[in-house]
Amino acid sequence: MQDSSIDQVIRDFVSKGIAAHRIHSLDERYAINHLLGLLGIDAYDVQKIPSIPLPNLLDSLDRMIGYAVAKRLIADFPEEIEIMEAQIMELITPLPSEVNKRFWMHYEEAPMRATDEFYRLSQDNDYIKTRKIAKNKHFSIDSKYGKLEITINLSKPEKTRQQMEAARQSEGGNYPVCALCMENEGYKGRAGAAARSNHRIVRVPLFGENWGFQYSPYSYYNEHCIILSEEHVPMNVTEETIANLLEIVTVFPHYFIGSNAGLPIVGGSILSHEHYQGGRHHFPMEAAQVLRTLALEGFPEVEAEVLFWPLSVIRLRSEDRDVVAAAACAIMEAWQSYSDPQAEILAESAGMRHNAVTLIARRVGEAYELDVVLRNNRTTEAFPDGIFHPHQDVQHIKKENIGLIEVLGLAILPPRLDTELNEVADYLLGKTGDVASCHREWAEELKQQGPFEADSVMEMIHEAVGKKFLRVIEDAGVYKQTAKGQAGLDRFLSTLENQK
Repeated sequence: MQDSSIDQVIRDFVSKGIAAHRIHSLDERYAINHLLGLLGIDAYDVQKIPSIPLPNLLDSLDRMIGYAVAKRLIADFPEEIEIMEAQIMELITPLPSEVNKRFWMHYEEAPMRATDEFYRLSQDNDYIKTRKIAKNKHFSIDSKYGKLEITINLSKPEKTRQQMEAARQSEGGNYPVCALCMENEGYKGRAGAAARSNHRIVRVPLFGENWGFQYSPYSYYNEHCIILSEEHVPMNVTEETIANLLEIVTVFPHYFIGSNAGLPIVGGSILSHEHYQGGRHHFPMEAAQVLRTLALEGFPEVEAEVLFWPLSVIRLRSEDRDVVAAAACAIMEAWQSYSDPQAEILAESAGMRHNAVTLIARRVGEAYELDVVLRNNRTTEAFPDGIFHPHQDVQHIKKENIGLIEVLGLAILPPRLDTELNEVADYLLGKTGDVASCHREWAEELKQQGPFEADSVMEMIHEAVGKKFLRVIEDAGVYKQTAKGQAGLDRFLSTLENQK
């Protein structure tokens, strides 16, 4: 016997899609039949009228998924659920050609109009996981460098043992090759490859090559976007990278855009596919104080500044993007070959290159601003994870690569901390003696600051986490904000400055 309530859910989903201008009224019957097919339903009550008020699309999506699980059409397993969710939401997602057509039509009105509409689609069709992102924990701390932002990332699900085993046994091969490849657009998904039926990519031409513009499904900040190479080629920060970043902020002047360094340890999480990250967010580093100005040899028209920041940052600014690009290339080339054993900086060892840069471009009025962050990925016996990487005593908070986002002053901390920090709070309040072993020493140090009150203990822990993150990015800095560190930086800067 047919469950009549699912007919109502289908009716409401399609009606809401029409009301939201995500389904054309002429496509009403097609949409209903599409959902009937997905849910294995052979009959439908055409007399059903829409509910008043109409539920939102995501509530109706949840009910259809609940039906599919109850009827054993899919297993109650994250990957199977995500595949069906994406297939349902594909119904309110235009074809890639239509998305691109609309994007560039809106762009003719204003670049911001184009990104606003694409961002809204990516939220409405559940490609951007807005409900999961809302679970993230956010707080900030004040530091001598200014405000730092902290996020405990609860939105992106961690892989379970069963999921990893299913991926290992999957016969899907190497298609798509990685999570960033354009072949993901519209891909159904399988064990080890995310469901992407509702995923769309806007093609953006950069110097005669097609690049892809998309949003991150688990946004770490406002309008977190990714611009990726059409070809699956590894990250390689070159003169072309600098030109691309400045071209992108010309095309999208309301967004910043940045590139991770192309080396392990100091690079991002995906080094196998050339890509950049951007969005509409003002990061703490953007407001950093200026430590001193530079007179760059050969670039008198470029304003150059050294920032007071945990990492070593040279900021370039000019209304002429070509001279900004040329100055940045000169700094990058000088750094890549620079060694200073006194500061533990070696350009290479055992045939491995160590020096790299993280780059961030933005527009400030008519001017182009480009931050060049000096990075080094050397390891030693004393620091096997990296000399300029979070050291062991802060890895209980953050041990992953320190990439573009952390460089900018936003911590993306692992979801395990949500539970572990609550355990630390209970320990400080004397409710339990159980604390994760990695936090034991830290918890004992915090306990010396007691006694604690239940309504303020977490605020104190958050402040302590923020101080640990500050140490994390200070560890990643090649030249510390100390007399010794700044003397080392001055030695490098002397190779760039006009000595007259």
